[in-house]
Amino acid sequence: MAAPLATDIDRPAITASIRALTHGETDTVALMATVACEIHHAHPLADWTGFYRVTAPELLKIGPYQGGHGCLVIPFSRGVCGAAARTGQVQNVPDVEAFPGHIACSSSTKSELVLPVRNGQGKLLGVLDLDSNTAAAFTKEDEDWLAPLLAEVFRDAT
Repeated sequence: MAAPLATDIDRPAITASIRALTHGETDTVALMATVACEIHHAHPLADWTGFYRVTAPELLKIGPYQGGHGCLVIPFSRGVCGAAARTGQVQNVPDVEAFPGHIACSSSTKSELVLPVRNGQGKLLGVLDLDSNTAAAFTKEDEDWLAPLLAEVFRDAT
């Protein structure tokens, strides 16, 4: 049996599922829990999928997630999640060992994709973090799929 690939994701189907499950919901935590669950079970290379929420200036705390334990607190000044929150830019890291200041929440993580999550007013709510035990697990296609989906789902989040 061949190893799973990021291309094995049925992005239109998972997008439709997330849209249906989150339609009309505005609670940020409820949205995060649903999105994390759906993406985690759909992406064959995601070993940890979750959100870190902005809870204070320059500070992220763990939110809803799927997988093993995550770091509880991440300052904007550290790690891949902190970089995404600080810069507002997607961070697609094929080799976490090569990322300066990487925080090893799990020693098995090899690659990471982190996307900033904003509501329609531009307020940073947190970041979506996908970790994989496979190097270079996340693609530009993942970025191009998730960024607009997150903007849509969290548009009216409170």
